[in-house]
Amino acid sequence: MIPLGPADPLPHRPRRVLVAGCSGSGKTTVAAALAVRLGLARHELDALHHGPNWTPRPEFAGDVAAFAGSDEWVAEWQYGAVRALLLARADLLVWLDLPRWRVAEQLVRRTVRRRLRRIELWNGNMEPPLWTVFTDRDHILRWAWTTYPHTGQRVRAVLAAADRPVVVRLRSRREVRSWFCGPVSAAARSAAP
Repeated sequence: MIPLGPADPLPHRPRRVLVAGCSGSGKTTVAAALAVRLGLARHELDALHHGPNWTPRPEFAGDVAAFAGSDEWVAEWQYGAVRALLLARADLLVWLDLPRWRVAEQLVRRTVRRRLRRIELWNGNMEPPLWTVFTDRDHILRWAWTTYPHTGQRVRAVLAAADRPVVVRLRSRREVRSWFCGPVSAAARSAAP
């Protein structure tokens, strides 16, 4: 099945939305903007997953199951432990399929800014020192580079499934803006009283 593009109208007003993309692709930013435009609750999976000292929170899967069971939400499509649960409930999957170089550029800029400004992320966690990109094989910059193809593989599997949500593929920041101005605005207007 071919996904919808940035100009294709949405077949319905989305109520349960997943935003897929590799680390640094803009999932959280797009999810936040969708939540505002469509009037949906937003749930940031990184905030639910990471406890102090980057330890996974034991309540994570239960927290995700609780919001996934509700009628309206927006979340990122990540974390293997909850990916299938979220997909089973979603009626729209937004695939941020930006080129690897663009994602790397965005992620480097974000990581450096967060580290230099010592921005607290979730539960007291901050980006590690920048030099750890050379010593930590799980450093976010290395992680994003090596796992880049995985999202595309997962979304293609969704597209091949019979029972799946509507999928929209966005390949650039320009396409993201166009999609928000066109189909998302139309869906938001259709929900207005």
